[in-house]
Amino acid sequence: MADRSAFDTATRIAAGDVGTDYDDVTVALHWATAILVVVLFLLGVTWDYFPKPTVGEMQSLHISLGVALTAVVVARIIWQLLPGHHLPAIVGGWAKLASKSVHYLLYALLVAQACLGWAWRWGQGHDVGFFGLFGIPGPYGALARPTRHLIGEVHEYVAWGIVIIAFAHALAALYHHYKLHDRVLGRMLPAARG
Repeated sequence: MADRSAFDTATRIAAGDVGTDYDDVTVALHWATAILVVVLFLLGVTWDYFPKPTVGEMQSLHISLGVALTAVVVARIIWQLLPGHHLPAIVGGWAKLASKSVHYLLYALLVAQACLGWAWRWGQGHDVGFFGLFGIPGPYGALARPTRHLIGEVHEYVAWGIVIIAFAHALAALYHHYKLHDRVLGRMLPAARG
């Protein structure tokens, strides 16, 4: 048990955890997720407005950043499962329940989105590539066009769901910061700390 406590302490110190704010690893993974989600979404909703060669480059970038997002989401889940990386909630009651529900929903949607993206790419009969450095072949070959279309459609709907819920999440954080004057935003946004 002492070894576990020492491990917990060591990871908190290495992560820059001071006990009142989220540790540096949690903050970095949060903002990496947010940036990747926004960039991936913008690529996905705008590439139809560009000429064909540019569309191909944008889609390749989308796939590579999708691999990066998958890695970040997996890292976030593993990091959260390690003991010592949870802060007590500032809010209570229904606000605490709503906050936890939104977080779990976002995690579930991010995992589903990653799975859908990989399934769609593999269903097209292609490897999932990462910036031309390597490709991860699928466990199955190309799927029938209607199946690929369905996966792509669900992938798009989930993307919209993530963006809408994340936007509401951001508005709630701003409400806490500017209206309630609590530390909800400050614990995750280094510039707002203090």
